[in-house]
Amino acid sequence: MNDTFNFRDLFVLDLANNHQGSVEHGLNIIRSMGDAIQKHKARAAIKFQFRQMNTFIHPDHHKGSDNKHIPRFMSTWLQVDDYKTLIKEVRNQGMLAICTPFDEESVDVIEEFGFDVIKIASCSARDWPLLERVAKTNLPVIFSTGGLTISQIDDLVSFFDHRACSYAIMHCVSIYPTPDELCNLANITTLRNRYPDRVIGWSTHEDPNDTAPVMVAVGQGAAMFERHVGLETDTIKLNAYSSTAGQINAWIGACLKAKTLMGQAERPAPADVEVESIESLKRGVFTKTTIKKGSELTRDMVFFAMPYTPGQLSSGDWKNGIVATADIKTNAQVTNTNVKVPEPQDVQALKSAVHEVKALLNVARIPLNSEFEVEYSHHYGFKKFPETGVVIINCINREYCKKILVQLAGQAHPMHFHKRKEETFQVLWGELHTELDGRKKTLYPGDTQLVMPGVWHRFWSDTGCVFEEVSTTHFNNDSVYRDPAIENLERHERKTIVDHWGRFQVDDHRA
Repeated sequence: MNDTFNFRDLFVLDLANNHQGSVEHGLNIIRSMGDAIQKHKARAAIKFQFRQMNTFIHPDHHKGSDNKHIPRFMSTWLQVDDYKTLIKEVRNQGMLAICTPFDEESVDVIEEFGFDVIKIASCSARDWPLLERVAKTNLPVIFSTGGLTISQIDDLVSFFDHRACSYAIMHCVSIYPTPDELCNLANITTLRNRYPDRVIGWSTHEDPNDTAPVMVAVGQGAAMFERHVGLETDTIKLNAYSSTAGQINAWIGACLKAKTLMGQAERPAPADVEVESIESLKRGVFTKTTIKKGSELTRDMVFFAMPYTPGQLSSGDWKNGIVATADIKTNAQVTNTNVKVPEPQDVQALKSAVHEVKALLNVARIPLNSEFEVEYSHHYGFKKFPETGVVIINCINREYCKKILVQLAGQAHPMHFHKRKEETFQVLWGELHTELDGRKKTLYPGDTQLVMPGVWHRFWSDTGCVFEEVSTTHFNNDSVYRDPAIENLERHERKTIVDHWGRFQVDDHRA
């Protein structure tokens, strides 16, 4: 599969028939767009439209056709050498060359000219003879979805997948210009979720002066953008959906600003200036009365107030069991130097990890009901659960068994084998590393790994992972661990088994 073309952050500028059948006017449009693109150091392409008029238009309609499109096509028809001149200027401006063919003969010309990408117009998205010819070029393909149902888009995706084409998808509304209420930009997210391995773009026909839609499109996850472009003169006026160079400049600027506003998807560490801002609004812990050394502080002995000072306990640090290590005067700060704060219980490491486990299930879009059993495997104790362990959600255990397993980033499950159970892992989200009898393998979503009885194996995740285990019947005490420190433990010493998440059972329910 030729899947090396990068569709991301590409601005497609559709010249269409706006060259008005004039090579000189076409060159002026391309140069003006080149200037706009260079201002932003953006990656862009000029898109042409090819129709071989002698065969594309029925002979009876070459003149005097009552079809509203044909007279425009005929009046702006350029010869092959004219297009070569225009394409040369596109290259001179540092842009890519894309072309939309409307007939098979035009695909022949596209191959001859050496275009970078083929674009399928919405009106051709069900033209299977044309699509078959395009698929044979081995060129990257962009297809628009104007007027298509979701099942018809599924058809196109399947078509190009089966032919091993590199392709991207454009959300598009084929109404010129497109009113706000019909833009349906939330469709971009729908397409991203439905085809997660494909770049989704926005082919736009709204008012060229309105930059809000492209900013919303960026927010919805569009990664490629298309507009019709042209150039007005004393005698040439643009249609209601084509943009001048100035409008393209504003459009790209708005798009790039939206990208800046979006930032990164992963939650970053807070900036120092943000930390300082938050700490300036914290409440510190102060004493209501004089406290003697050795006294345990209770809630009625303290109050919370601004300003908080670094080194002081904040209201968020307050807990029962804090003991004074020195005499503290009334209205004084409670600090790390005049009190001792109790260490968290060992089980707190497990409780804290559960919040992240639930979050990973949400990210993986795996819903659970309220009737399930959870095993917290903590082979080296609660404290080391973030490094060694796994959360096992028991779904079914009959002649067949199904479990959902969740590992946090950096968590590992130690080497072991099962005496009776045969199991297969299938990754649902994230990446899982496995080792079976010394052979290592990385599993990605959809991948499976068979583990036969008696086979030494271990698994771990650097990213965090959610995966299914489908197996024969599970039996307690069926696992043999290589590390004697684990093997010599009773089962209840390396596992905590609770109903649901065990909110009130983790401390006292061990099995």
